[in-house]
Amino acid sequence: MARKPAHDFAAQKRETFETFDELRKDPDLPTRGIVHFLFVAEDMEPDWKAVETALAAKGFRTERDEDEGMIDAAFGPMPITPEAIWEMEKLSTEIALAFDFFPDGWDMLAED
Repeated sequence: MARKPAHDFAAQKRETFETFDELRKDPDLPTRGIVHFLFVAEDMEPDWKAVETALAAKGFRTERDEDEGMIDAAFGPMPITPEAIWEMEKLSTEIALAFDFFPDGWDMLAED
């Protein structure tokens, strides 16, 4: 059986910081908000409950879209800085990868 290639966390971190550099140009960028980390299932029948339980144990709120094979792991309110986003993105990615879900970006909502 072929081994899966290791996930490139360095490239993922670079992309997050580059994305944030673009967002920083917006004068309305919030200082706190809820960040949604998105993951796509590799398998046709992923273990939704297991990944949701593991993410919830670390404080993420999950929402699944079984039709799209995606899970949204929301965290916050949290500081909206590249360092804070990366810290939670890395943690959620490590958890998701263990269940064969792969990162598909992030989005955020300002804290109400």
